[in-house]
Amino acid sequence: MRGKTVAILVSVLIFMVCTCAASTLKVLHTFSGGSDGNQPYGGVVLDHAGNLYGTTQFGGAHAQGTVFRLTHTTLGWRETVLHSFAGGSDGAVPIGGVILDGAGNLYGTTSSGGDPVCQCGNVFELTPSGTGWTKSTLHNFTGGSDGAYSGTGLVFDGTGNLYGTTVYGGYPTKSQCIATAGCGTVFKLTPAVAGWTELVVHRFSGYDGNQPWASLTVDANGFVCCGTTYLGGGYGVGTAFTLGIDRHSFNTTSAAGSHPLGSLISDSAHNLYGTTSKSPAGAGVVFKLTPAPNGPYFNTYVLHSFTGSDGETPVAGLIFDGAGNLYGTTIAGGASSGFAGTVFKLTPSGTRWTETLLHSFTGGNDGADPYAGVVFDQAGNLYGTTLRGGAHGAGVVFEVIP
Repeated sequence: MRGKTVAILVSVLIFMVCTCAASTLKVLHTFSGGSDGNQPYGGVVLDHAGNLYGTTQFGGAHAQGTVFRLTHTTLGWRETVLHSFAGGSDGAVPIGGVILDGAGNLYGTTSSGGDPVCQCGNVFELTPSGTGWTKSTLHNFTGGSDGAYSGTGLVFDGTGNLYGTTVYGGYPTKSQCIATAGCGTVFKLTPAVAGWTELVVHRFSGYDGNQPWASLTVDANGFVCCGTTYLGGGYGVGTAFTLGIDRHSFNTTSAAGSHPLGSLISDSAHNLYGTTSKSPAGAGVVFKLTPAPNGPYFNTYVLHSFTGSDGETPVAGLIFDGAGNLYGTTIAGGASSGFAGTVFKLTPSGTRWTETLLHSFTGGNDGADPYAGVVFDQAGNLYGTTLRGGAHGAGVVFEVIP
């Protein structure tokens, strides 16, 4: 991208705002900040039985973070800590949440610990048994070409390989990177008889992206297709990429905003949807990227531009429902005087998108700062986490019933 002029087509679709919330929020668990966990940065996933799984950055038996499960009982939701990270070789500070395989095993990353020299984090697996859960380390990042500091969750491709990103590592010296930390990587872990083998799929150079904080996207065919970087690209403020190719460089003066932190989702026409955390108005946007007919880049459309009272600073990815509506979160703003973030819905109608605030967090017992996105259960209810707030200020797990 260096030395090239990047043509960016940005169209602003007409959008409307409905600040009325016709939904109910329930707090399923309030973290104490102690042994049960503290500050869930990542979101939650559901298994087939409706149990919720997630991570907290801190707390647990060693104050280095946890993997937890919430089980629905007749008396309410009960939390069980499946693993408390001990730091060192065990890993520490799991930021990106966990994913499940078909056998009920959990996979995730830590942003610290692991390799004794680097302490750059690792990839782990938790396997259930009759007596508890057993943790295995699949890969320790060494901080060099294989990457360092994974701040995201993992995804499976269609053949059972794991993919993720590291915020640093890769190429040791590029002008857009931080000192010699590297601009980050995309990695692949392949299961084998003797363990898992890591392959670095891409090392960012800065001009094709820098600091990929978001999880990658798997398309309908089971291929890992794309992602975002917070920095880098033609203007230095973030990119949307398909593996190895910078497809769109965000710009601080463009209506589509800059500094994307969330993952992308795709529709059946291969259009991509995501969020930028900053925009010329300062509150961030929801965007749509469509493949350009005559070139490798994307055309960009703004579906919604946040103003503050309807939400501010979206940093997570989005999800679709079966009717084509989009759902997401913002970490600030909202209709409540606490300005502690929102859960929102975008409904398409022709060229219009109407935003509905499903919940505005107060910063009190209902939580504050939902950094992760939301997930659906089979009944269409939404589940997520807040980083802070709750009765003890250590975050909550919540349910939104539309």
